Amino acid sequence: MTLPGGKKVCASLALLGALMLTVGCSSVDDKSSGLGYEPQVRKSRAVEEEVGTLSSRLLEMLKIKGKVTDLAPMASSCQVGGDDTKKYRSVRHPWSIYDVDNKTLEKGMNNLADQLPQQGWRVVKDGPDASKNRNREILAVHPKTHTQMEATFRKRDDPIISFAVYSRCFRDPGHSS
Repeated sequence: MTLPGGKKVCASLALLGALMLTVGCSSVDDKSSGLGYEPQVRKSRAVEEEVGTLSSRLLEMLKIKGKVTDLAPMASSCQVGGDDTKKYRSVRHPWSIYDVDNKTLEKGMNNLADQLPQQGWRVVKDGPDASKNRNREILAVHPKTHTQMEATFRKRDDPIISFAVYSRCFRDPGHSS
């Protein structure tokens, strides 16, 4: 994703993998999908709305004001490998809050960490990421919807909290591959 001013923000594939393991996707014993669970049949639009609503709640949990990237949740192929990639969809919503100082964003991350369990999320990790800068990251799963969330606070001259909120893989009855 590119922010205003040409600044790039990238989600970590390692974090995605770590979160996938936390919701029971590590087992590949389900022959029909290879995911370890049977994907539900859901319309992409409904999943986009669900992920968007959860993202909005995450923004509210920060309890800070700043500029927010304006990207909508979008459905795309769920990367399961082989021919199954075309059968399944997932919704991803990357967004960021920026144009505020480090102290304010740090307060936002603390608010988020406090509010997630109260709002039905299970925090999987709250600590430094694997980067050289040791950015704070919070990884969480919403057990009711199986939605996953990554928030990374990059403390620097132009600080930012980057979010990636995404659904489990599903089958869209209206999507043909």
